[in-house]
Amino acid sequence: MSDDSAGTPVGFRYNEQCTPPEPERVSDVALTKHPHVFEVDPRLMERWVLQQTFPNWDSLQIMNSRHEHLEWMHRHSPPRS
Repeated sequence: MSDDSAGTPVGFRYNEQCTPPEPERVSDVALTKHPHVFEVDPRLMERWVLQQTFPNWDSLQIMNSRHEHLEWMHRHSPPRS
């Protein structure tokens, strides 16, 4: 852990960074926690998929870079015949 210029400890704040906003149900199977980020209700998947805790910033980073990733895939994919 380091200190900022005011001498306040700077580090990972679990509750602030890993506690997502309250989910809002958008359908029988989908939730949203961040604007424009939809996810399958974790209760429907936990039988088959181990659920992981993501920091809020990581979820937003993934969501914000998805268009860049899709553009890259389109540029590097062979044309359909």
